[in-house]
Amino acid sequence: MTNVFDLLDERGYLQQCTNEEEVKKQLAEGPVTFYIGFDATADSLTAGHFLTVMAMMHMQKAGHRPIALLGGGTTMIGDPSMRNDMRQMMTREQIDHNAECFKKQLSKYINFDNDNAILANNADWLLDLNYVDFLREVGIYFSVNRMLAAECYKSRMEQGLTFFEFNYMLMQSYDFYVLNQKYNATLEMGGDDQWSNIIGGVELVRKKVQKPVNGLTFKLLTTSDGKKMGKTMAGALWLDPDKTSPYDFYQYWRNIEDVKVRECMGVLTFLPMEEINELTEHQDERMNKAKEVFAYEVTKIVHGEEDAKRAQTAAMSVFVTGGDAGSIPTKTYDKKTLSDGIDILTLLTDSGLAKSRSEARRLITQGGVTVNDEKVSDIEAVFGSENFNENDALMIRKGKKSVIQIKAE
Repeated sequence: MTNVFDLLDERGYLQQCTNEEEVKKQLAEGPVTFYIGFDATADSLTAGHFLTVMAMMHMQKAGHRPIALLGGGTTMIGDPSMRNDMRQMMTREQIDHNAECFKKQLSKYINFDNDNAILANNADWLLDLNYVDFLREVGIYFSVNRMLAAECYKSRMEQGLTFFEFNYMLMQSYDFYVLNQKYNATLEMGGDDQWSNIIGGVELVRKKVQKPVNGLTFKLLTTSDGKKMGKTMAGALWLDPDKTSPYDFYQYWRNIEDVKVRECMGVLTFLPMEEINELTEHQDERMNKAKEVFAYEVTKIVHGEEDAKRAQTAAMSVFVTGGDAGSIPTKTYDKKTLSDGIDILTLLTDSGLAKSRSEARRLITQGGVTVNDEKVSDIEAVFGSENFNENDALMIRKGKKSVIQIKAE
C-alpha cells in the first residue's frame, strides 16, 4: 500500500518537512493524528485554504485522523506572516461568526463522525490564559534572536513589527502542545508561509515533553510570476457560493496559465496522476481540454456535481455556442430602471466588471467590452430592456474571460 507521504509528494503538495524519514515511518505505522489550523479572518474559506483541505482529505482517506483547528484565539492577534502591515483587529463576535462558517464548510469535506476527525477551537485554551503563567510555561523555550530571524518576522522588521504580533508564534506553538496533550497530535501541516510557526510548535513540544513530533508544509499556489493564485478582480476566490458563484469559480480555473494546469490538477483534484500526465503532456491547443476537465473536477469537489455541470454548460454555451446562459452571474435591476435605460459605465461598475468609471472608460476605448456580442465603442451608450436578447437579458462581456448578464427583477 502506498504511504500517503509518497502520494502527497507525487501529487506535488510537499515543500518542507522537519524529518522526512521519521514522518514517513510514522505514517506507514499509523494511524497518525495531525492538525491544520485555520485562522477565522473571513466568513469563508478560500482557494488557498482548499489546497490544505485536499491534503487533509488525502490523509483521512489513508486512515489518519485530522484535527481541523479553528483559530478563535490566534485570530484575535493575527498572523504577521507575508504581511506588510498589521492585520485589522477583529471583534470576538466577528471571529466567532467566521469560525462557525468555517466549521460548516469544513464539514462538507472532512468526515467528523465517530471521532474520525476532530474540530477544535484554540479560543478554548488561549483566551483565558494567565499571561505571566504563559510566559513562564512557554516563553522560556523561545529565543528572541531566533524568532527575529524567522521569515514571518524578518520581513516585517523594516516596516515595523508590533509586540502584539510578536506573540503570535508563541500562541500557535502552544496550540501544538495542547493538541499533543489532549489528542496525541504528532504532526502539524500547513502552507509553506507557516514554516516558521510550525517549527516553533515542533520545538516547543520536543523540549517540553520530549516527544517525536514533526511539521510539514505544502507548496503555495502561485502564478508563473510568483503571485498568489486565487485572486480575482472582485477579490479572493471564495468557497462560499454566495461570495464566488460556481460559474465564476469554474471560470477562474478554466482560464489559468497552461504551465500551471498539471500542478493544479495534482493538488486540487483526485484524478489519478497517470490521467493528469496524459491530459497535460501536450503544451498546445489540447491543453484547453485539460483545463475543462480540471475546472469541472475542482468545481465538483467544492460545489457538487450538479453545480459543476451547470457551470460547465453555462461556460460552453456562452463562449462556444452562444446559447443558454445557464448559471452565469446575474445583476438585476427593477423593470422601471431598465425600461428607462442605464449607461454602460454604470452597468460595468455595478456588475463588478470594472472597479471604477475611469476603468470602465478605459476598457471601452480599448475595445474590451461587448453587449450581446456587439462591441461597445461609445462611453455614453445606454442599454435597457429594449436591448434584451432572446433570453431576456443583456450579456455584457469584458474581454474573453469575464461575463455577466443583466436582467429585470
